[in-house]
Parts: sequence; structure tokens; C-alpha cells
Amino acid sequence: MDADRKYLKGLLEALVFLSSEPIKLSSLAKTVDIEKTLARELLDEMILDYQEREGGFLLREIAGQYQFITSDVYHERLGVIFKEKKKETLSRSNLDTLAIIAYKQPLTLAEIDEIRGVSSRAMVANLISKKLVKPIGQKEVPGRPTLYGTTNDFLIHFGLSKLTDLPSPVDVKELQFDELNIVLEDEVEFTRPADLELPEELEEDYIEEAALNIEKEND
Repeated sequence: MDADRKYLKGLLEALVFLSSEPIKLSSLAKTVDIEKTLARELLDEMILDYQEREGGFLLREIAGQYQFITSDVYHERLGVIFKEKKKETLSRSNLDTLAIIAYKQPLTLAEIDEIRGVSSRAMVANLISKKLVKPIGQKEVPGRPTLYGTTNDFLIHFGLSKLTDLPSPVDVKELQFDELNIVLEDEVEFTRPADLELPEELEEDYIEEAALNIEKEND
């Protein structure tokens, strides 16, 4: 490897390491003042370098952004050492709703309800508040109901580069995200953020339905 290429590779590595958040390819290329194609080539080389090294860190491209993560090999031990507090907790009903949206998107609230067999209004509202789900358009049918899909934060949260990286489900009614390492808890927080904006169909009886679902979760 020539000196210039080695220097650029090291500079990209340092930028990703020092960034407190995942960083886009375009931002890296612009900062280093190189073409995106070269930046991607160097980053892909680094991804392989870290994989072959089998150390404590890996470089990953997640949702089109780059970040360093700890190797899965050490997760359990590190969790014990640092008594790691998980970033997100979801109830089973929220988790099932999220799985349905992830695999079947885009789909309407009525379509989600049909798959689950119960009202999903509070679940969808809660997932929107956690920035895992968002309205992505309207279905071209009478009434033009809102269509829902997952967010970029969803990909980052689950360590996915793109939606096609999701495991293939056998049956959408039996979807589980356990294998994606999300933590399940019996309790679910429905406190509404002050700046949360919801589609009109989710506003009606939001608090009442949320409370009802909490009771069901705790039965």
C-alpha cells in the first residue's frame, strides 16, 4: 500500500473512531477531500481488516453509515463488567407490531390490526415515539389511510445495513425479534413526549388505549 493510501485509510479510521454517532460515507469523503468511490473502497478494506484481526472492535456499515462496534464474542462478558443498561425495551405486543411493520411495510393501521387480531393504535403510536416507525405516505384507496414503515433509526438500532438483511420469517404472524437481540420487558412506558406528532388516526383515545394495553401486558 502506498503512503498516501495508507494515510487516507488511517485518517478515515480516526474520523469514524472519534465520531460520537454513525457517520455517512458522503461526510467522510467530503471531510477527507476524496471521491466517495475511493472512500468506500478504503472503508471496505478496513471492515475486512478488522474482521480478520478478530479483536475487540469491528467496523460496520449500518444503514449507509459507518461506526465501530464491539465484537459479538465479547458482548456477554462486557455486559457483566459494565452492567450494561440496554438502550431500548419493548413489550411483546410492541415487538410483534414492529416485526409486522418491518416485514410487511408499507401497510396501514387496519392491515396491522388484521394481522394482529387486535387494535394496534397505541402500539404504533409508541413505536413512532421511539423513532422506530414513521408515516411514509397514504394508500391510494378511498379514505387514503396512512401507510407506516420503519425508520433509519430502526436499522441503526438493530445493526442492519438495509431491510433485506432482516432474517426471513416463516410466518408473519409468528415473527419474533429475539434473534436481533432486543430486550423484552414486562413493562412498557407510554409516556408521551411533548413534541410527539401523530397521524390523526392515532390521536383518538391515545392515552386511554395506552393504559388499557399496559393493563393487558401486566395480566
